[in-house]
Amino acid sequence: MPTRREITRPTHSSYQEAHSWTDDLPVCKLSGVGYSTNQIYREDGYRQEEHQFEDCSFHCQVDKTTFLYGLFDGHEGVQAATFALQRMAAELVLGQLTGKTTDEEVKEVLRQAFISVEKGYLDSIDDRLAEQTSLQYDIPDGLTAFEAYQKFPHVVDKLNALNYELSSGTTAVVSLIYGGQLYVANVGDSRALLCRTDPNGVLTVVQLSVDHDLRNEDELLRLSQLGLDVEKIRQGSRLGNQEKTRCLGNYFVKGGYKEFEELAAATAEPIIAEPEIHGGIVLDDSCRFLLLMSDGLYKSLQEARGRPTEQVNKEIAHMTVEQFREQSTLTGVAQAVVDKVVRIHHDVYMNGSAANNGHSIVAGKRDDITLLVRNFNYPMPNALNSPTNAVVRFNPEVRALSPTVWAGGDISTSENSMTDITTTNTTDTSTTDSSSDIFSGRGHVAEQNKKVEPYVDFSEYYRNVEKMRLEGTLPPGIDFSC
Repeated sequence: MPTRREITRPTHSSYQEAHSWTDDLPVCKLSGVGYSTNQIYREDGYRQEEHQFEDCSFHCQVDKTTFLYGLFDGHEGVQAATFALQRMAAELVLGQLTGKTTDEEVKEVLRQAFISVEKGYLDSIDDRLAEQTSLQYDIPDGLTAFEAYQKFPHVVDKLNALNYELSSGTTAVVSLIYGGQLYVANVGDSRALLCRTDPNGVLTVVQLSVDHDLRNEDELLRLSQLGLDVEKIRQGSRLGNQEKTRCLGNYFVKGGYKEFEELAAATAEPIIAEPEIHGGIVLDDSCRFLLLMSDGLYKSLQEARGRPTEQVNKEIAHMTVEQFREQSTLTGVAQAVVDKVVRIHHDVYMNGSAANNGHSIVAGKRDDITLLVRNFNYPMPNALNSPTNAVVRFNPEVRALSPTVWAGGDISTSENSMTDITTTNTTDTSTTDSSSDIFSGRGHVAEQNKKVEPYVDFSEYYRNVEKMRLEGTLPPGIDFSC
């Protein structure tokens, strides 16, 4: 079995992404997704990716009252993430929720979905495990890694490719809206944030997911109870070939965990696929929007700002609020937030250090980023309306917005300020005039029927034509006498 160093990432994965049945699920129109592929920073500004994009997501409407959202952040390839996306949807939208009325029943459906996805994925790699075992028998015992490659280069290359596939795993954060309530289940460190207003109209941010990593004291306690040396794990900052304490897939930290020195003492599998589940949360008028994100988003911002998790969550929510006021679609909202975080991280790296505290970014790169936004009732004053056959004249009435204020760490946004932008669209079917009044109130506007003054001077052209006419060199067919 390979050591951590021997599990190498191929330059190009042999895995080819195919059409998924989830692509045909009805897309939830109340949500949007933004993303950015991973990047290695270069001084010349040339874009270079370290690996293929490993995030996957879906946002679908099962029926009029049931919605399902999922985000999967893969590592060591996209195989596990793609499998989890397809299988998770199948475990939740094909009638499994029928007749489930209590919170405990719905949570059990979610839990069983995660367990089923894990089992299904590990079953799907049985042939690769068999091939790996066969190839290992082709290399005599007692050889160093260098000697093995010298004598059996093709076998070692094939083993490395198989080890890479067997290391593929993924985080998962799944959000279910069912019976007017919200449920969130997750493994790994992808996050779900619910943004809602309190009785004073202040927008607050609640993290509904749990970060399953080595900063989670509950997870460290669980590992300690399995007989592992937690202090040694802290110092190494990894568990086998990854940093997360829970995930889907990744055979090497599951069935093969004994091969890693820091995990070998565990009395049971230390990396598990058991999800933590929150809900049901009643979706009342106070619930404004939901964010699902891969760790690339909040870690990039945290790395650039040097701030704790809670402040980073609030800053991402604040960015989202700003984009709700500017963008016309939810996809535009999500993408604008992603683009802003990408710019912040890149700019801080290029400048050499983070703002405010001198914290420097060690790695000159960032991971894949995905952000899914699900709106409940947050206003979008610039939202696109459905087109009509009639000519539309725009007469926007815009009043001053109260600036967004940060109060006690929360996004202080009153209900009045959130609806301070009023846009009135009037449809005039009595005229075919397609002119717009959108600039009224900005000073003098030219009358509709007034001639526009010429703004190109042709006098030199006419002088040259006249000169050539007098000289007899004017080409035939050019005659301005008429």
